Amino acid sequence: MIHRTQTLIGWNELVDLPDWSIRRLRGKIDTGARSSALHVTNLTPLPNGRVAFDVVLDRRRAHRRRHVIAPVSRIGRVRSSTGRYTRRYFVKTTLVLGGVEKTIEISLVDREQMLFRMLLGRTALAHDFLIDPARRHVTAKPKKTRRRETK
Repeated sequence: MIHRTQTLIGWNELVDLPDWSIRRLRGKIDTGARSSALHVTNLTPLPNGRVAFDVVLDRRRAHRRRHVIAPVSRIGRVRSSTGRYTRRYFVKTTLVLGGVEKTIEISLVDREQMLFRMLLGRTALAHDFLIDPARRHVTAKPKKTRRRETK
């Protein structure tokens, strides 16, 4: 039963994390995952329950990064898609997707081998979104990139 209007999204969307000045990050919608995950490098625990990390914004241009310092919301065990358990730091931040703004919890992990820098799991999607797995970029279209001509 739907108690309020839900925003339609596809299996892949552009998301904003405004607390960290991150806009139009490619995110994969994954209803098979409970938690959300974000690709980070240089993960460093800091005093007073904080963590520093670099968010890698683009798979093809690894130099595009945003340095973030955030409070740790918890440290938990997460089972990856391969079945292996890993210990991860979790942080909270604001997610903006399709006009919906909400605080979500994200695990920080190396997703270097993955196509998407971010994975949005069930907990982040609950109550606010309706997913059409046959569509992508429902809420925002990606910018067209011009390919360089080779001579």
